[in-house]
Amino acid sequence: MMGRLRALYPDADCELNFESPFQLLTAVIMSAQTTDVQVNKVTGKLFSRFPTAKALAEGDIEEIKEIIKPTGYYNAKAQSIQSCAQQLVLKFGGEVPDTLEELTTLPGVGRKTANVVLGVEFGQRGWTVDTHVQRITKRLGFTKNEDPYKIELDLQKLFPDDDWSLFSITIIWHGRRMCYARNPDCPACPLKDICPSSEV
Repeated sequence: MMGRLRALYPDADCELNFESPFQLLTAVIMSAQTTDVQVNKVTGKLFSRFPTAKALAEGDIEEIKEIIKPTGYYNAKAQSIQSCAQQLVLKFGGEVPDTLEELTTLPGVGRKTANVVLGVEFGQRGWTVDTHVQRITKRLGFTKNEDPYKIELDLQKLFPDDDWSLFSITIIWHGRRMCYARNPDCPACPLKDICPSSEV
């Protein structure tokens, strides 16, 4: 199955713009309830103004809000990314930690966000269960669970651990390009012959 998707999306990778672990972490936090495209519209300005955790931690919250406004929920997101930056400075010397346990102690960082950072920036295994992974793995019959953590556990049993991060990204690409929440393009899907939900 994954071979087919990898053949369809050989260049699948994280679609957020970033130049450091701190910038990736901040961008992922801002990606909640919006698209990577929207986040990428603001990160250039945000990171040129606040390129490090220390700079963001000490930044003017109103300026941060104004910059990230296009991502939606900007009041809460500004608080989250600044609080996260402050804790990075306070607890980790301004560096992003490379363990799930440490990452999830930071404000605004849950398992999904932590797994993105660990997989993309540190090359560690982990399933990123976002809305696309949740939808597609349910359609394929790999899980019946609604809870992202339980879905993660189900998927861990089915796939080799070396491939979890790459599988996550590839499935996310498929969700954004073909297996839509509404009106999925089943006729063009390379998985139509094995997908119980296929409309073909």
